[in-house]
Amino acid sequence: MKPDLVQLDKAHVWHPFTQMKDWMNSNPIVLQSGKGAVLKDIHGKKYLDANSSIWTNLHGHNHPKINAAIGAQLKKVAHTSALGFANEPASLLAARLVQMASLKIRAGKKADLKKVFFSDDGSTAMEVALKLAYVHSLRTGISRKPRFLSMQGSYHGDTVGAVSLGHIDLFHKAYSGMLFKSDSVMAPYCYRCPFNQARPEQGDAREYRKCRWECIDAVEKKCTQQRKSRGEPHAAFVFEPLMQGAAGMIPQPKGWLNRIASLVREQGSLLIADEVMTGFGRTGHVVASHQEGVQPDFIALAKGLSGGYLPMAATLTTESVFNSFLGDYSEFKTFFHGHSFTGNQLGAAAGLASLDILESASSLENRQRLTLQLETGLRELSKLEHVGDVRQQGLVAGVELVKDWHQRTPYDLREKAGIKVCEEMSSEGVLTRSIGNVIVLMPPYCTTSSQLQKILDVLKKSIRKVLGGC
Repeated sequence: MKPDLVQLDKAHVWHPFTQMKDWMNSNPIVLQSGKGAVLKDIHGKKYLDANSSIWTNLHGHNHPKINAAIGAQLKKVAHTSALGFANEPASLLAARLVQMASLKIRAGKKADLKKVFFSDDGSTAMEVALKLAYVHSLRTGISRKPRFLSMQGSYHGDTVGAVSLGHIDLFHKAYSGMLFKSDSVMAPYCYRCPFNQARPEQGDAREYRKCRWECIDAVEKKCTQQRKSRGEPHAAFVFEPLMQGAAGMIPQPKGWLNRIASLVREQGSLLIADEVMTGFGRTGHVVASHQEGVQPDFIALAKGLSGGYLPMAATLTTESVFNSFLGDYSEFKTFFHGHSFTGNQLGAAAGLASLDILESASSLENRQRLTLQLETGLRELSKLEHVGDVRQQGLVAGVELVKDWHQRTPYDLREKAGIKVCEEMSSEGVLTRSIGNVIVLMPPYCTTSSQLQKILDVLKKSIRKVLGGC
């Protein structure tokens, strides 16, 4: 007799970011298998994976090349410790990541991203970056009391250091007594700017450009004031390039990141790019920061690093940061931080295969095709009565739900508008998850044109059915 998986789950599994009282009263989907962009549950029903299994899966499920790479590595060894030992796949992957993540030129000289510290997920990758930047700032005299600058609406993970950088009360307020304090700058995108491409009667392009640059000027002014009041620069500015994820898929105006990065560098601070979501081609470039000509001092990678197969993360940094931890053993300048599965061979083998696929001509062609189709589909969705805004950067999109389009009145989170729309979508065979009132679309790169069209059609139908309107 087969076990009742739903009852076993409800009896023993505590799910992340989930109100378990609601979960216990629900009939959850139990996923069993997948192929490409399609997932199948234990009853044989098929679903399109419209958010790449929480932004992780790049090339589709059960990919033959990644399967083969993991299988070949399994015949050798699954895992050995990185504490005192090296291994082949991790060494090869580190070299590939350094090559991928370094701009050829930065401020007239070669970029020097040289070192890779492997960990387990996005939170730990960010935690590594924070610890490295903190100690480096002390040892090099950047700051006597290192502080970090992050963005309003930021989310960088769930470890204590990563949570300390965050400015989303719903996620972070409960832990406020445990956290160090970080400074925030203004959000890079003025949501109330009077311009919408699909509804130009709300304003014109000149007003929008003026508004977005006023946002940039405000950030610049605040950064300068903070520097003057403290008498020393921040240890680092931490940012998600081009698109803030958990903030509700908030895009940054073109040129914003480049200008802010230049300002931060002028103050002597380092740059930490959280590319956990934006990396590996999601926003267009393989490294999103490079799209603005910005070369960070730290890049945190995870989610898509193994193609969505295994928990794998990496923090990339410079020779300069690395050197500040060098010394005689007796000086105890070692980076005292580590993970049991650092540099895991299976994850590294999957990562190498994933990069091979990512860099192929067919993958690039698919991404470009899907990006254009998504743009066209979002333009149609923006005409719906309960869609207040659509936001896209490459293959990352957010569709914001509102009560009243004319006033852009938001739904109270307790009304669960986004959750209800996603539940309706799942009944129609499309899986995704909302961020509050924002429906996220982030399909795997293998998604076909017909599959993407179904995702868009189901979202449109579900919004109308749940929220009404035309």
